[in-house]
Amino acid sequence: MAKTTTTDLIEGKKAPAFKLQRDGGAVVSLSDYAGRKLAIFFYPRASTPGCTREAMDFTRLAANFEAADTALLGVSADPLKAQEKFRDKYELSMPLLSDATQTMLTAYGAWGEKKLYGKVFEGVLRSTVLIGRDGKVIKAWRNVKVDGHADAVLAEALRH
Repeated sequence: MAKTTTTDLIEGKKAPAFKLQRDGGAVVSLSDYAGRKLAIFFYPRASTPGCTREAMDFTRLAANFEAADTALLGVSADPLKAQEKFRDKYELSMPLLSDATQTMLTAYGAWGEKKLYGKVFEGVLRSTVLIGRDGKVIKAWRNVKVDGHADAVLAEALRH
């Protein structure tokens, strides 16, 4: 298997532009959030235990992110139908974007080689990116552990 190259986002540099469909079918782009901070969390698969906990943590803190003038987006390679079921089942509050072609995931360094039970495959690397009002990367988290992560992202958003 050819190893996928991921992009290392550099803090202080412009975030890669994107345009993807979200749950419900609307198209979302980075430019939609110009002038606001944006936290994007990339998760491997809708409705799995870790991804559910992560999305629910961000939903639990949604009002705090809003008070910090920070929008939230969740992104995975799941099809829109899976994203919509995930949103509805767990009453998630943020838009969920589908990147079935892995274009945005790759641009944000969230797609690459993974190992699970000795098996090597390509997939979504759990990560989060916080983008400033100016469209530049404030911080990128890699190899995210779910517990306490949404709180750490909120703390960083509040500092900027």
